[in-house]
Amino acid sequence: MEPEHRINDRIRVPQVRLVGDNVTVGVYPTDQARRMAFDQGLDLVEISPTADPPVCKIIDYNKFLYEKKRKEKEMKAKSKASEVKEVRFTPNTDDHDFDFKVKHALKFLEEGNKVKAYVQFKGRAIMFKERGELILLKFAERLAEHGVLEGMPKMEGKRMLTMFAPKPASAKKKKEGGAA
Repeated sequence: MEPEHRINDRIRVPQVRLVGDNVTVGVYPTDQARRMAFDQGLDLVEISPTADPPVCKIIDYNKFLYEKKRKEKEMKAKSKASEVKEVRFTPNTDDHDFDFKVKHALKFLEEGNKVKAYVQFKGRAIMFKERGELILLKFAERLAEHGVLEGMPKMEGKRMLTMFAPKPASAKKKKEGGAA
């Protein structure tokens, strides 16, 4: 009984280096390697086509694809998409409120999230743009150890905003702390 469509039909070199669990490692003629795979009911899969001779492995190709998809799915599930957390100020934000918001922003950055800080101007407060810029620059100075300022404060409508990204070192510290 011939197998339907096997990967080994695509290998078009005279000889291959065979590796794997259920085979003696060595260089074999391609036809012999195909026969060995067929006898075991498995596929001859080219692992490294650029090597001389190309490296092949006798495995169940469908199982190989399944394992590969499963690993990719696990990796995707483990990698957390970073969120953007917002911290809002007004031009008249008090020092205590400012310190409180800095503490929260530090926590967000340590968790690996981005922080969007903005000063909201209402009514006539729009006249105090300098105050808003000073608040955001002071905020950037306080977060310098844990985050990277992505751009200088800029106006968007009635808001002056800036973004902070976590430093790679702070994300590593968090992971080490979680493992200990």
